[in-house]
Amino acid sequence: MNRFEKTISVAITGASGAAYAIRLLECLLGARVRVYLMISRPGQIVLGTETDIDLPGRPAEIQRLLGERFGATGGQLRVFGREEWTAPVASGSSAPDAMIVCPCTTGTLAAIATGVSRSLLERAADVVMKEGRRLVLVIRETPFSAIHLEHMLGLARLGAVILPANPGFYLQPETVSDLVDFVVARVLDQVGVSHGLTSRWGEVPGR
Repeated sequence: MNRFEKTISVAITGASGAAYAIRLLECLLGARVRVYLMISRPGQIVLGTETDIDLPGRPAEIQRLLGERFGATGGQLRVFGREEWTAPVASGSSAPDAMIVCPCTTGTLAAIATGVSRSLLERAADVVMKEGRRLVLVIRETPFSAIHLEHMLGLARLGAVILPANPGFYLQPETVSDLVDFVVARVLDQVGVSHGLTSRWGEVPGR
């Protein structure tokens, strides 16, 4: 029997919004989800710029650092290199239950929309779509050009979830962490992972 509830691929790219990615990882690992993690080179740079996490260069070292930070159990977190084509995410025979790109650059959006698969990250997204699994793209760019919107529409028609990193304010957030949790909660909802990050509409005190 599989000791993990689900297997979910997470890809971190170079868009601003590293806090979303880190909180998402923390929540997935805390929910007994097995995580396959891929980080683009720009994504690694942005992580170092926007957070207190200075990732090492090798996937095995990243895996150890993040696994220790978030208390991952043995085998729960696996980190793959950018061209590690033998990784399970590269094949439909071992596709995860879902994939989340958080944050997702519009360049990554374009690559996925056109199926170019130049890196393992892009190939993994292609595999998830062709196998009919859930793909969630957390796009932070603003404003959107017509090119961005056309790529989003094309992917939405193929079943991908376009989830811009737009926090809501009806919960009266008091901290940046509240805003981050709002977005991460919506992401977790899309991949069927239970959480208690925020109240839901109708549960807000006073309503």
